Amino acid sequence: MEDLTQYNEKAELLKVLAHPVRLCIIKGLMSRECNVSHMQECLELPQSTVSQHLSILRSKGIIKGTRKGLEVNYSIANEEVKKLINLLF
Repeated sequence: MEDLTQYNEKAELLKVLAHPVRLCIIKGLMSRECNVSHMQECLELPQSTVSQHLSILRSKGIIKGTRKGLEVNYSIANEEVKKLINLLF
């Protein structure tokens, strides 16, 4: 029987992406990096909600944050995710 590890990893990635807000965040980050405040305005959601989704994406290595002064700008850290988003949209 084939080793299911790679399938488990792919399934976990898809589970994390399978939320409309997280998909929207990733889609937005495809064109440029941005901070929580900007995402909050675009998504029209409370900052706490956006931050929760960013935390999930960051914990799975899908995005990364770069501190610039007081703010953190987010960008996509996973090339596989970029390919997936391009296929979806």
